[in-house]
Amino acid sequence: MRPPLEIHIGDVVQMRKPHPCGGYRWVVTRVGSDIGIRCLTCGRRVMLPRSRFEKDVKKILGPMPAEGNYGP
Repeated sequence: MRPPLEIHIGDVVQMRKPHPCGGYRWVVTRVGSDIGIRCLTCGRRVMLPRSRFEKDVKKILGPMPAEGNYGP
Protein backbone atom coordinates (compact mmCIF):
# COMPACT_ATOMS: atom_id res chain seq x y z
CA MET A 1 0.00 0.00 0.00
CA ARG A 2 1.33 3.42 -0.99
CA PRO A 3 1.34 6.35 1.45
CA PRO A 4 -1.14 9.15 0.68
CA LEU A 5 -0.07 11.66 -1.97
CA GLU A 6 1.30 14.85 -0.40
CA ILE A 7 -0.99 17.55 -1.76
CA HIS A 8 -1.56 21.09 -0.48
CA ILE A 9 -4.17 23.77 -1.08
CA GLY A 10 -3.05 25.93 -4.01
CA ASP A 11 -1.12 23.16 -5.80
CA VAL A 12 -1.71 22.91 -9.54
CA VAL A 13 -2.18 19.35 -10.81
CA GLN A 14 -2.46 17.80 -14.25
CA MET A 15 -5.13 15.11 -14.59
CA ARG A 16 -4.94 12.07 -16.88
CA LYS A 17 -8.19 12.80 -18.73
CA PRO A 18 -9.31 16.21 -19.98
CA HIS A 19 -12.29 18.05 -18.53
CA PRO A 20 -15.16 18.44 -21.08
CA CYS A 21 -13.97 22.06 -21.60
CA GLY A 22 -10.61 20.69 -22.79
CA GLY A 23 -8.53 21.65 -19.74
CA TYR A 24 -6.07 19.30 -18.03
CA ARG A 25 -4.87 21.63 -15.26
CA TRP A 26 -6.65 22.04 -11.93
CA VAL A 27 -5.91 23.89 -8.68
CA VAL A 28 -6.50 22.17 -5.34
CA THR A 29 -9.03 24.07 -3.19
CA ARG A 30 -9.71 21.56 -0.40
CA VAL A 31 -7.69 18.73 1.17
CA GLY A 32 -9.01 15.94 3.38
CA SER A 33 -10.74 12.63 2.76
CA ASP A 34 -12.26 14.42 -0.26
CA ILE A 35 -10.19 16.65 -2.54
CA GLY A 36 -11.72 19.83 -3.97
CA ILE A 37 -10.31 21.00 -7.32
CA ARG A 38 -11.11 23.88 -9.70
CA CYS A 39 -10.55 23.71 -13.46
CA LEU A 40 -8.12 26.41 -14.57
CA THR A 41 -9.72 26.61 -18.03
CA CYS A 42 -13.40 27.11 -17.19
CA GLY A 43 -13.48 27.54 -13.38
CA ARG A 44 -15.72 24.51 -12.67
CA ARG A 45 -15.37 23.10 -9.12
CA VAL A 46 -15.37 19.34 -8.46
CA MET A 47 -15.07 17.22 -5.30
CA LEU A 48 -13.42 13.81 -5.59
CA PRO A 49 -12.76 11.11 -3.01
CA ARG A 50 -9.02 11.03 -2.23
CA SER A 51 -8.65 7.50 -3.67
CA ARG A 52 -10.12 8.56 -7.04
CA PHE A 53 -8.10 11.79 -7.09
CA GLU A 54 -4.83 9.94 -6.47
CA LYS A 55 -5.67 7.49 -9.27
CA ASP A 56 -6.63 10.23 -11.76
CA VAL A 57 -3.80 12.73 -11.13
CA LYS A 58 -0.94 12.51 -13.62
CA LYS A 59 1.48 15.05 -12.19
CA ILE A 60 1.74 17.74 -9.51
CA LEU A 61 2.93 20.92 -11.24
CA GLY A 62 3.60 22.85 -8.02
CA PRO A 63 2.05 25.82 -6.24
CA MET A 64 -0.05 28.30 -8.20
CA PRO A 65 2.01 31.41 -9.04
CA ALA A 66 0.98 34.72 -7.45
CA GLU A 67 0.39 36.29 -10.89
CA GLY A 68 -2.44 33.83 -11.59
CA ASN A 69 -1.37 32.97 -15.15
CA TYR A 70 -3.32 29.70 -15.00
CA GLY A 71 -6.82 30.94 -15.93
CA PRO A 72 -9.99 32.31 -14.31
